[in-house]
Amino acid sequence: MKNPEAETIGNTQDSSSDRVVDQSSSSGSEMAAASAMDGVAAAALRSVLQRVHQAAERCGRRSNRIRVVAVSKTKPVSLLRQVYDAGHRCFGENYVQEIVEKAPQLPDDIEWHFIGNLQSNKVKPLLNGVPNLAMVESVDDEKIANHLDRVVGNIGRKPLRVMVQVNTSGEESKHGVDPASCVELVKHVALGCPNLEFSGLMTIGMLDYTSTPENFKTLAQCRSEVCKALGIVEEQCELSMGMSGDFELAIEMGSTNVRIGSTIFGAREYPKKQSN
Repeated sequence: MKNPEAETIGNTQDSSSDRVVDQSSSSGSEMAAASAMDGVAAAALRSVLQRVHQAAERCGRRSNRIRVVAVSKTKPVSLLRQVYDAGHRCFGENYVQEIVEKAPQLPDDIEWHFIGNLQSNKVKPLLNGVPNLAMVESVDDEKIANHLDRVVGNIGRKPLRVMVQVNTSGEESKHGVDPASCVELVKHVALGCPNLEFSGLMTIGMLDYTSTPENFKTLAQCRSEVCKALGIVEEQCELSMGMSGDFELAIEMGSTNVRIGSTIFGAREYPKKQSN
């Protein structure tokens, strides 16, 4: 299936080839393992895109209206580059430290999405460090919206697309605005932040998926209320919902933006504690 996000381009040099390891035998085995994993990631991407296409067909939707964000947190640049070389252009990161380290090492036609919790003191490093940042999906209060708006204006970049994150599961461990306060925050972003472009709503369902359908229904209901309040049609308000374990269900329930990590890149590794 052709990737709706971008067409495949020629290969680029793998940055992992520049690495030096003391033991040559160890280096050889590590490079072989990395190469094998890279091939798996490209194949996994193709499988995900096919599953997206099939899920869209089941509910009478066009798959080219559904964005796949390849979430690469904890993964090396070499893996991202292989997925890029397979034709994909939309990548997501959860941590500011990672995205500002990876973005300069990769082509500037990548569409970066920041999907993690964003602290005010990280806004300026994020925006300065990633000129091709396409969207922040995790705006969850007026304070962070105001900070983003101010920094975007100060650095003179084009308006930044943002989504409002909604806590549809009610879990205290999850970030996001309460559904009852969603419209108020969206109105603040859309009407009070001239350097931000409101693009839609994002949510993270329960990790055990027991209430995923209800979480997705809640987000869809929030969209209906937002569109009524702003006087816009639903096509102007994206729904970012669905991850590796539930993206097909999310598509069938109206998602326009799915965030796929481990299904493409493999299980994540956390060698040390990350900070936003």
